[in-house]
Amino acid sequence: MRNRFLVAVILLALPVVGAEKNFDFSEVRENQIPPGFRSVVSGQGRPGDWKVILDEVPPLMPRLTAQASALTKQSVLAQLAQDSTDEHFPLLIFEDEAYGDFTLTTRFKTVRGTAEQMAGIAFRIQNETNYYVVRASSLGKTFKFYRVVNGVRGVPVGVDVAIPSGVWHEMTVACKDNQIRASLDGKELVNLTDKVDPLKSGKMGFWTKSDSVSYFAETKIVYTPREPAAQTLVRDTVKKYPHLLDLRIYVAAHDPKAPRLLACKDEKELGQAGGKEEQGAIGQGAIFYGKAKGSVSVIMPLRDRNGESIAAALIKMKSFPGQTEQNALARAQPIVREMQDRVQTLQDLVE
Repeated sequence: MRNRFLVAVILLALPVVGAEKNFDFSEVRENQIPPGFRSVVSGQGRPGDWKVILDEVPPLMPRLTAQASALTKQSVLAQLAQDSTDEHFPLLIFEDEAYGDFTLTTRFKTVRGTAEQMAGIAFRIQNETNYYVVRASSLGKTFKFYRVVNGVRGVPVGVDVAIPSGVWHEMTVACKDNQIRASLDGKELVNLTDKVDPLKSGKMGFWTKSDSVSYFAETKIVYTPREPAAQTLVRDTVKKYPHLLDLRIYVAAHDPKAPRLLACKDEKELGQAGGKEEQGAIGQGAIFYGKAKGSVSVIMPLRDRNGESIAAALIKMKSFPGQTEQNALARAQPIVREMQDRVQTLQDLVE
């Protein structure tokens, strides 16, 4: 079943072909973390308390009539924990994609906090201690960018500006190569080039500091898609074996019980959820066989150089009279072995 939370990848009519993802929190039940995200903490203290709640948000489009409501109730992402530790940075990281060049837009609202009232976007995240961040501070009245290297914050770059709490604002972050730009409510306030060993790509996440309670809504990222090595592997294999009706590679990102389609012949289907068979191939190294009219399918583990199962390969082939499970496995095994010769680690597949 498709992950309804993520809008399917859409090709855009841009000078450089890009893709877009919208994070629609209305598809998430209240008091739940959006699927595909992982809550961690950068610095000290405990991870944040991230969940989807309802809040009143002004519409993006102007009201058509004076009688139209100025606010609408909608689902938003909230960070509700109030850990006043100074070096406490709750992060909610989107695990299903890494981004190089992109433009991200989100709406945010700082709600309360005694020590801090901050909201930000972390990006090109390598891990909890290495990333970029752009953050807005209502108490400090600043809008700034900085880089975190091995848990140490770099020199902030930005401006002093009033950012009222309890009011929805818009933040835009754009990266192209090593150039980083950020805007607040449509006004560009950060424009810099990271010339010292810049981060080239990474994951994105929502960010707060200390005891800040902050909300996020209507988040969209337009990006230049990077084809994972697994997709190249599928394309090359299908070209070599024309009798293959389909070839799919599933990986388990942060949740081994929820494998996702990383590569296949029809790229429109990327991101779909795998089933128990794919889960079993990854988790237990199990092999599965299925037969349909005119075709047979085999699901086998794809192993790394240490023999550990890191992915599931679904091989769908044309059948022939007298086709049996045994000879279907015999046909699939050399295909999987050839793919494994090109895969040393899980990272080899996803990057």
